[in-house]
Amino acid sequence: MRLPVKRFNLKAVYTAITCLFIVAAQTATAQTITGAWRGKIKNSNVELKIVKSGDSLVGKAYYYTSKNNYKSYSIKGYFDGATNDVVWWDDVLLEEKQNKILNGNLPATAYLNVADFNCPGDDEMLLDGSSTVKTDRNSNRVNLHLQKINNPIFSDDWDFVIDNYTVGANDPYIIDSIATLTGATKPIPEEVVVTAPAIITKPSPPVAAPVITAPAPVIAGSNSNIEKFNKRTKDLQTVIPITANSIELQFYDNAAIDGDSIAIFLNGKLVREHILLSGEAQTIKLNAADLEEDNELVMVAENLGSIPPNTSYMVAIVGNKKYEARLFANENSSALIRLVKPK
Repeated sequence: MRLPVKRFNLKAVYTAITCLFIVAAQTATAQTITGAWRGKIKNSNVELKIVKSGDSLVGKAYYYTSKNNYKSYSIKGYFDGATNDVVWWDDVLLEEKQNKILNGNLPATAYLNVADFNCPGDDEMLLDGSSTVKTDRNSNRVNLHLQKINNPIFSDDWDFVIDNYTVGANDPYIIDSIATLTGATKPIPEEVVVTAPAIITKPSPPVAAPVITAPAPVIAGSNSNIEKFNKRTKDLQTVIPITANSIELQFYDNAAIDGDSIAIFLNGKLVREHILLSGEAQTIKLNAADLEEDNELVMVAENLGSIPPNTSYMVAIVGNKKYEARLFANENSSALIRLVKPK
């Protein structure tokens, strides 16, 4: 009896091997994500310059209808080479060059983007995912599709870094210099891989806190903080990808210890208030299973201390990764942090 012979699609096997070779080769040079990308976010044409620095991303985004009708932003973000998850957001609006007749497809606001890097075959590299309004997780989610390209429409200082990335331009000093020149800054928070329990360079050990499995109910005496939360604008200051089962948030006074106190809201509900910032960590722990796909953590300034504004140094520990951020809040605005689960 002859056993059935399984037939292989040699073209598919060759394509898969080629794709793996390309990704492996570029990962070895840390250039998997670095480059120019073009495509659409919703109905808007987008050209993106992404430069990888460690696990962080910097660069520039152009939304355009033509070379003479566009708006551009500096971008910040993160790339996880283990999962190919990419998170980036429009940070600072750098330039607007718009024709009132032709600007119909230019977005009215900045985006936060979550995508998957994938290589479907040959030398094709794609970013597929979704986008929301940067400061509103409840905004309509729109599709994102970008493809890596060799010849960008727009020229800027990032072209030098991209073209020479594997021959020295991946130096952090060069990347930081270009970021400063182009109006961008190094991503905050900066991701650091923690190989041992996180050690925070502060004079006193962290203060333990109970695990919060859901936003705590509003308690008596909280009305003033709720009013502040509702009345003040919320400025996005960083995005943290949730890639572990839990997240630990540690809050310190960022500068001189001057009596700053804060309240923390999660998805519109009070988590904790009257947090006095000092050199000791005030800690909040969250279970990832209790979080939504996209979450808004808001730091409200209860007071401004003796040295305004209210500034907090936040450390977020997610699995073996640590993110650091400096948060600013005052009587007009609160600090917004989005906690996102990449797909």
